[in-house]
Amino acid sequence: MNASKIQSAVEAVLFAVGEPIELQKIASIFEIEPELAERILSNLGAQLDERGSGVCLLRLGDKYQLASRTEYAEIIRNFLEQRKNAPLSQAAFEVLAVIAYNQPVTKSFVEQVRGVDCTAVISTLCQKKLIEERGRLDLPGRPLLYGTTPEFLRVFCISSLDELPPLPEKETVKSEEQDENSGSDTI
Repeated sequence: MNASKIQSAVEAVLFAVGEPIELQKIASIFEIEPELAERILSNLGAQLDERGSGVCLLRLGDKYQLASRTEYAEIIRNFLEQRKNAPLSQAAFEVLAVIAYNQPVTKSFVEQVRGVDCTAVISTLCQKKLIEERGRLDLPGRPLLYGTTPEFLRVFCISSLDELPPLPEKETVKSEEQDENSGSDTI
């Protein structure tokens, strides 16, 4: 791999990882000398500065990280705040209901009730601080348990979970009996 390709790959790795990486680790990943890795990183930083990129390369001791430029901090903060205040989707309300009425519950329990993967929804609800991790279940794999937060109570204007409306009663067997009776007319 030539230096230009390595530089692009280093940029991709730094972006994907999102946290500082040691120079030595970068050099070993790309099987190059640390001096060459440092030149490549220096060149990457200069190119980002030269083109006025919204991200910059930070050097933190012997580690490197891609980060947004400080002049965009307010814009980024506003964007994240808007995203945080975005209305909840139908899926989010369903997951919240399952957790609120059955807590503490595992992600697999929620997925079993809903019949679909809930990873992204649970992550969003945690970011919005409507649910939180409540420990781990004492089973193989030690799955996380989730429950609602005081923020959940505040957002839904209730002081305790006791104020949640009661769950609807399961439908009685009447509809099944009616189906059986309607079928007996044809005999």
